Order: sequence, then C-alpha cells, then structure tokens
Amino acid sequence: MSKRKLQHAHLPAGECVSQLQELLRQRLCHQQLPDRPEGVEAQHKHLLELLKRTSVHGESNSVLIVGPRGAGKTMLLKCVLRDLQEEKEAEKNLLQVHLNGLLQTDDRIALKEITRQLHLENVAGDKVFGSFAENLTFLLEALKKGDRSSSRPVLFVLDEFDLFAAHKNQTLLYNLLDVSQSAQAPVAVVGVTCRLDVLELLEKRVKSRFSHRQIHLLSSPTFAEYLGRVRTRLGLPDHFPDGRFAADWNASVETLCEDKSVEEVLRRHFNSSKDFRSLHTLLMLCLSRVTVAKPCIRPADLLEASRLSFADAKANMLHGLSILELCLIIAMKHLNDVYEGEPFNLQMVHNEFKKFLQRKSNSMYNFEQPVILKAFEHLQQLEMIRPVDSSSAKTQREYQLMRLMLDHSQIMEALQKYPQCPTEVKQWATSVFG
Repeated sequence: MSKRKLQHAHLPAGECVSQLQELLRQRLCHQQLPDRPEGVEAQHKHLLELLKRTSVHGESNSVLIVGPRGAGKTMLLKCVLRDLQEEKEAEKNLLQVHLNGLLQTDDRIALKEITRQLHLENVAGDKVFGSFAENLTFLLEALKKGDRSSSRPVLFVLDEFDLFAAHKNQTLLYNLLDVSQSAQAPVAVVGVTCRLDVLELLEKRVKSRFSHRQIHLLSSPTFAEYLGRVRTRLGLPDHFPDGRFAADWNASVETLCEDKSVEEVLRRHFNSSKDFRSLHTLLMLCLSRVTVAKPCIRPADLLEASRLSFADAKANMLHGLSILELCLIIAMKHLNDVYEGEPFNLQMVHNEFKKFLQRKSNSMYNFEQPVILKAFEHLQQLEMIRPVDSSSAKTQREYQLMRLMLDHSQIMEALQKYPQCPTEVKQWATSVFG
C-alpha cells in the first residue's frame, strides 16, 4: 500500500488502541532506544569516540559513567553500542562482556561469567591456574586471531562499578585495568556507577592504572524540557497506520499538556524527582486507562495516576495509628506551624496535647505520661519523627529534640481516610491548619 493510502486508511477503533498501546509501552518501558539520546549529545560523542578507538584501532581505554539513578547511563551506553555496531570493523571484531556488581559478587563468579560470555568454556576446560591474573591472561590469549598477530578487542562493561571495589583486594579491577594499561590486548573497561566518590573506593595500585576519564550525567532538565518530554513520549509518529486517529490523539495530548490541573500534577512530580524513569511510570499508569470507549488520556486519568504513584507508605501507615498517636502527630504539626519548623521534644508535644484536653469536657483522652512516652517512641520506630542529631541520645528521653517527617497534606489526607476518626480530633486538626 502506498504511503498516501496508508495515511488515509481507517482501522477499527480497537485495532488503533491496541497498536497505540503497544507502541507507547515499548517507548515507556525502555525496550525501544531513542534515535538519538536527548540532552547528552556531547557525552554520547565522547564515549563513541573512545570505544571506536578500541574496536577499530585496537587502542585500550578505561572510562567511568557517573550519574544518579534514572539519569540515563545505561540508555547512553546502549545507544553508543548500537551506533558502534554500524561500523563494519567493530561489528566483526568487538566482543562484549557485561558484568553486574549485584550478580557477580566475587571475582571467582565474575571470571566464570567472563569465560561464559567469551564462549571459552571448552578452551579453559579443567585447567588449574595459579592466580586470577594468569587465568585472565590465558582467556585473552585464546582470543588471538589465527595468525597470532593481533587479538580481538574486548569491551568489559561493569554495571554497579562501586560494588566491584568491595571485592577482596580488588583483584578483578586491578587485572582488567592492568591489561588496559599494558599492550597485552585491546581492552576497553567501562564502569557504570551512581556514586560520585567511586574513585576514593579504589586502592592505590588500582587507581594508578585507571585513566581517570569520567563522563558525568548530571544535567538537570527545566520544567519546559520536562513538559516537552511528556509530549514526545506520548506523541504518535507520522507513519502510524491510521492517520486520522494519530492526528486526534496528538491533538488530545496537546490539550492535556495545556490543562492547568495537569501542569500542577506534572510540576509536583518534577519537584519531587526530575528523572524520566518516574515520569515514564506515571505515563504508563495513564496509558493503562485508555480504552476503545475513551481513546484519549484525560486530566482525571493523570490525577488518578499521580495519586497512585504518590501513595507513599508513611501516609498509609497513619491509617493504622492509635487515636493517641494521631493526636500527638497533630500536636507536633501545630508546633511546627507555630515555631516555623523548629525541632520539638516530648514535653512540648505533651503540653500542646494538654491544651486540647482542657478544651474538651470529657476525659476519654486522658492518658498517663508512660503511655504517651510509649506512643512517642512508637512514632520514632515508624520513622515518622527522628532525632535532630545523635548527641541527643545522652539527653533524657522527654527532652530529646525531634523533627516531624510528615507534611501538612499527608496528615490531612490520613485524617479524612482514618476509620471512625472522632469529630473533635478532626476539628482540632482543621483549627490547627486554619
């Protein structure tokens, strides 16, 4: 079918929705790499050049990719490896070994995995080696070409690089970096980590063999870029089978992004976490609500998805507290409002609670001091409050300074959902928050 006919083809609504969901799921679940990585063009070019020198020119290198979780380190590396495979020389020669610090917990397991990924189990056989270095050298020797003149280049990717630094004597890192420094075989070592202080974890002999090249992914997107990402992630391409459905969908995405309530929700997500992984999770929740009956994402869907993704454990734990513990939390929040976030102690909280009791004629909330202390300690165990510093441990328990780890909205939401919450407690809470 010609391209023009394809644009004007009208598929059944169910077919369109299923194709839409399949396309967007691939995009949002990281199964599909972007054509070019966004916002990290310079880092992409640098890493591609480095690995090209190893795979094409036989030059050894070592490099660290550093950045917080969800910054796009693995995506950058996968894009570079995909582009590298387009080089005929690299595709023919380059061998890849992928290790992960969470899986390869010691050097013996790592060496077995290297042997397996290089398909050298038959060559290594039952040979007994004196040391790790001998074993690794033997494996790399086995990769020499038939004429023994040159070895095939090997790329070692070490995910969770900082965990390899915890191995005994850092033998694996020492030997890999030693090979990359010497002219034994063309080897590229790429470490991926989220720790900025990773070089401090390396022993002196390991550090001296590392090239000290680091690629940092610390770019912080603006809200406009974040909103642009929502549009590109949800937008349908021009080659979508049903042209009219694609146009309607893209128009609905534009309308969605311009909605004020949607902008508020996205800004809240942006302020809590700027990484795109959490954004993709939010969009996946929205996508799951698209059906034939409503073939677009509405603001209500995004608000519901946001509520689900923000349903934090602490707010849920509030529903299981006793009335006394809930009253103590309200008293703490009152103190926070009055003293503008200054720390408090049990005595201050108890005094605030007493003020509430004095306003009430009945004494159903009259608790003894030890009972209140026990409830206060339970809140500390649940990490709803925490000590300001460790030195306060020497202070009497009643006078230890604490901070409240909950915000206004979490407490108010919990009060609304609390089963059979007494009316006077709700009234006290609303009078506190004004």
